[in-house]
Amino acid sequence: MPNPDFDSASDGLVAKESAGDNSAALTITEISQALKRVVEDRFGFVKLRGELSGVKRAASGHLYCSLKDEGAVIDAVMWRGTTQRLAFVPEDGIEVIAAGKITTYPGRSKYQIVIESMEIAGEGALLALLEKTRRRLEAEGLFAPERKRPLPFIPRTIGVVTSPTGAVIRDILHRLADRFPSHVLVWPVLVQGQGAAEQVAAAVRGFGAMPVGERPDLLIVARGGGSIEDLWAFNEEVVVRAVAESPIPVISAVGHETDTTLCDYAADRRAPTPTAAAEMAVPVRAELANTLGDLGLRQRKTALRPVQLGRERLDARAQRLPRPEQLLQAQAQRLDDLAERLRRGLVDRAAEGREKLAQLRLNRSMLDRNVRDGRMRLEGIRLSPTLVTRPIAERHSRLGALARLAEQLHPEKPLARGYAMVLDMQGKAVTSRASAEGKARLDIRFADGELSVVPAGRKKPLAPKTAPPETGQPKLL
Repeated sequence: MPNPDFDSASDGLVAKESAGDNSAALTITEISQALKRVVEDRFGFVKLRGELSGVKRAASGHLYCSLKDEGAVIDAVMWRGTTQRLAFVPEDGIEVIAAGKITTYPGRSKYQIVIESMEIAGEGALLALLEKTRRRLEAEGLFAPERKRPLPFIPRTIGVVTSPTGAVIRDILHRLADRFPSHVLVWPVLVQGQGAAEQVAAAVRGFGAMPVGERPDLLIVARGGGSIEDLWAFNEEVVVRAVAESPIPVISAVGHETDTTLCDYAADRRAPTPTAAAEMAVPVRAELANTLGDLGLRQRKTALRPVQLGRERLDARAQRLPRPEQLLQAQAQRLDDLAERLRRGLVDRAAEGREKLAQLRLNRSMLDRNVRDGRMRLEGIRLSPTLVTRPIAERHSRLGALARLAEQLHPEKPLARGYAMVLDMQGKAVTSRASAEGKARLDIRFADGELSVVPAGRKKPLAPKTAPPETGQPKLL
């Protein structure tokens, strides 16, 4: 049935806008951008679990793939900066959990997810056992936030449960000495392998059983980083219960920042590293001295509060501006698309050329015909005398010019204009007065002959090589 919102009688060859028409035609770009804004506002951040499919890394470094399950498929893209932070190599068939935002690619009228982080979704048997134990102990209330106790501000004595030979105890002692020197009691235990869990639990309970005046004010359970198997002693139930039941506040500093054990959940405070545990245990003495000065600065900061509020509003508005790389993401994806199309076009063009080349076949008749054509063109060429005489005339002209130039540059040419050349006995030119004084005899060459002279200071001149000129007497130099 016809749509009542449209009047079929007004259909024509050229579209016309009628009076009161409030549904102006949108361009494809406008509707694409509108859909892009709606999707990105509605799905600003999502987490998806699915299987990787069609993983492809472009020459630009961007990663393109699809996430699928048994009922649906969604395209995904990960930009180069994010792919460099991945802890594994994406491959088809890997089940992952991807976090990012849903957006659209107007170039293909498709929606996709821009992945900002991706992790492997599968868990091993050891992780499954760890999760089961964690849930059971959590149900008992061992990890409840209300059980957490505040740490003493300045503990007089600190107990450390760790290996006495590792680098952990040295890092803790060094950090305590830098920040706030304190009395430290070390309970040496195994931190890995068989019996480690029992020793750690016994050390925690041993510190708690000490008399109130002698026991530490704070405990640090510490170990360096390692694999989940290396840290498994701190996931044992006996250690978790000892830490949770300790009458002394406990800081758990097991592994590095990314390592998490059940001991961390039971402790009153978790430190990312043993060194950070020492920083949590004591304050910085210099910072305590600066606290009074900071309190005095608060009064002066009150006067600058309007300026600070203005800066906060400016920062809030600046954070809402899109990042430059976000503005170029669609163009970068389109560039990758065009690059792929160009590569395929070159491959197709090469294949077409190979096919045409394969169709060419050389035969004797074709070669004979080419030879006859070449002979006919050769017979049609006639040599002209000008082809020989013209190069000879050009070279003769250049030779005459060089001869005239050589005659003008001849060193005896200026003699005809009244100049003279001073030569020594070997016939070499003398060009300075100092050189002339050291000579026994000098020859002066004129245009009409030479004249031998003796430099001033000599006793008598030698006979000249040529007759002296008729007029004038030779002048001593």
